[in-house]
Order: sequence, then C-alpha cells, then structure tokens
Amino acid sequence: MKRLALALATWFGCGYFPWGPGTVGSLVAVLIAFVLREYAGSGRLTFLALTIIWLMPGIWSATRTAQITGKKDPGLVVIDEVLGQWLTLVGATSFAWKNFLAAFVLFRVFDIWKPWPIRKIERLPEGYGIVCDDLAAGLYGALILYVGGVFRIL
Repeated sequence: MKRLALALATWFGCGYFPWGPGTVGSLVAVLIAFVLREYAGSGRLTFLALTIIWLMPGIWSATRTAQITGKKDPGLVVIDEVLGQWLTLVGATSFAWKNFLAAFVLFRVFDIWKPWPIRKIERLPEGYGIVCDDLAAGLYGALILYVGGVFRIL
C-alpha cells in the first residue's frame, strides 16, 4: 500500500521533479485534460467527474505520504495540484488553447498566493488540508475562468 500511496500522491512520479513539482503536476493535469478534450471530446463534466473520482484516493494518498515522510505537507505530493487544476478547468466556457493556458496560470496563482480562506483550509488535518486548499484554489480559478468566458475576455 505504501507504493500505491506514493505513486498516486506523486501523480505517478511528477512529484519527484527537482524544480517546481507542483507546477509540473499542474502542467501534467492540463496536458491530460487537453488530450481528453482533443481525442475524446471531453469537457467540463469530465473534468468535474475526474476531480470527484480521484478526491478520496487523493486525500488517502496525501495522508499516507505525509505519514511516510514525516512532513505535514510534503512537496512531492502533487495529486492536490492535479485535482485543483482539473477543478479550475470546470470553469472554462470554451476549450481553446488560451483557456487551457489561463486555467493553468489562474490555478498556480491562487495555489501559491492562497487568499482567504485557502490558507485556513490548509490547516485541516492530514490529507484533507493538503488536498482541499488546492480545491479551493481551483474554485477561485474556475470562477475567474467562467466570468472571463461569459464576458468573452477568455
């Protein structure tokens, strides 16, 4: 179970990238979403479903990896960035390349900045805090992406 937890938490190795593993996890999530959109016609519902499906395994693997490493929020855990990035894409009103780019940038900004209440959510215990703060960042990103689409800014 240790190997499974580490594989999932690091999103199959992305978390081991030496520079900016969270950014790498987000980028891989966008690339997966782009491929799903281009080759399977996936959209908002698919990205929401992926977020929901992977949520509890993500929390479990983040909790287990934190226990294994002895760190509250290990940098190698990137499943939270993957889920937050997919949740951001739920706000897209269209899926041109600029929307994927905007979703990536918006999520990373909110994930790093952590405006209220994201920083408070980060204090939840174990994997809940690791994952749910990124989901909140994803909601912020989705809202901005949606509003930008409605007003044809994006």
